[in-house]
Amino acid sequence: MKLQQLYSYTRRAIDDYQMIDSGDKIAVGISGGKDSLTLLYALHGLKRFYPQKFELIAITVNLGYQEFDVAPLQNLCEKLEIPYEEVRTDIGDIVFQKNPKENPCSLCAKLRKGALNDAAKRLGCNKVAYAHHKDDIIETMVLSLIFEGRFHSFSPKTYLDRTELTVIRPMMYLSEADVIGFKNRMNLPVVKNPCPVDGHTKRQYAKDLLRQLNLDHPGTKDCMFTAIINGNIAGWPPKNPNPKYANSYKTPRQPD
Repeated sequence: MKLQQLYSYTRRAIDDYQMIDSGDKIAVGISGGKDSLTLLYALHGLKRFYPQKFELIAITVNLGYQEFDVAPLQNLCEKLEIPYEEVRTDIGDIVFQKNPKENPCSLCAKLRKGALNDAAKRLGCNKVAYAHHKDDIIETMVLSLIFEGRFHSFSPKTYLDRTELTVIRPMMYLSEADVIGFKNRMNLPVVKNPCPVDGHTKRQYAKDLLRQLNLDHPGTKDCMFTAIINGNIAGWPPKNPNPKYANSYKTPRQPD
């Protein structure tokens, strides 16, 4: 995937769900994975020509694993001229040592989001951008159906009353294949996930299940995504029928 395509998909999501307003200061959570680094590139590019002017700051929540090196992330942010903040925590120790009986993924996600939101508030941000893509949204729906008995997935835009932050997901129209293609094309400095259960989770189960379904019945995932978008899920904002800025600007050409 080229930069032009990345900007186009991201801009469409932002316009469809009115994710960005003029004057926003947006915290981008970057874990070091391909998804968050792709989001950083997308918002960095849009910042230069999007009609609504906004600021960015990149935040990494360090879970405390010794082998996790943030230097490549710092270097990338310096290259893109985006302020960078590392939040050091002992979440890894809490999840796997102090509370071994807890669901590690659920507890870890809760603690990571809390640390990210606290840092965003401290740094004066009013919005937090998560790097969830189309496959993440579909997988969450499948997990909800199987393990919760309800048709649900996370929303493109959510206001958090307790923190007074708005969470946005500008990559909702990008597939994981798109992100992998962009990572390879741009040679993104991905930092390996040190989590000991990486690849052995319920989400991985859903990912594998969907991959097989899509092989057996091509187009299954696209149909599921359409069902989610049109499903009137509780908490989802209405889609903007006439995006104000849809045709008011053009993406500047970038080198391939």
